[in-house]
Amino acid sequence: MRKISCSTVLVFLLSITLLAHHAAYAASDDDTIEIFRQSPAVQPYFDTAYAYAVFPNVIKAGIFAGFSYGKGKVYKNNIPTGTSSVNRMSLGLQLGGLGMREIVFLEDERAYREFISEGFNFDFGINATVITVAVQAKAGSMGSTASASSGPATGAQASSNYYKGMAVFVHHKGGLMLEATVGGQKFTFEPYE
Repeated sequence: MRKISCSTVLVFLLSITLLAHHAAYAASDDDTIEIFRQSPAVQPYFDTAYAYAVFPNVIKAGIFAGFSYGKGKVYKNNIPTGTSSVNRMSLGLQLGGLGMREIVFLEDERAYREFISEGFNFDFGINATVITVAVQAKAGSMGSTASASSGPATGAQASSNYYKGMAVFVHHKGGLMLEATVGGQKFTFEPYE
């Protein structure tokens, strides 16, 4: 059996990360919001949520240990209140990289206050509903499973519910990733002055 060198693994991971980075950095906040607004499953959240955070360019890469990172804005009453970043670390079987958009809806003022608190962390039970064609996902151990098997690219068949005052939707832009992992997301918030 041939041994894989550490440098080979690093070159592979760097290549996948660059592909994911290229796929991720092609959207603005407005474009991302419009994509999510077009989904019948997501539209009601814009009407009822207290606030939401939009991350138009999130990159994700991993080989046994994985990470993702993105920057975005937090909106309350459709007005930006500050900037936010998302970081995710994960461990487990994973290989590849991808670019995606993410939106986090905050159901009420309590959820908003928790989200903008310093170093807010999602626990391992939070689910992200994937809004893409022919994708099934369950990104956590608690909550609902998402499915979008046909229809428009925005996933009309996907559905989600608030979990601890939050609902997360993800739209994949490009790349490929195989994973069976455990991880959590950490958000930071910097208010506008």
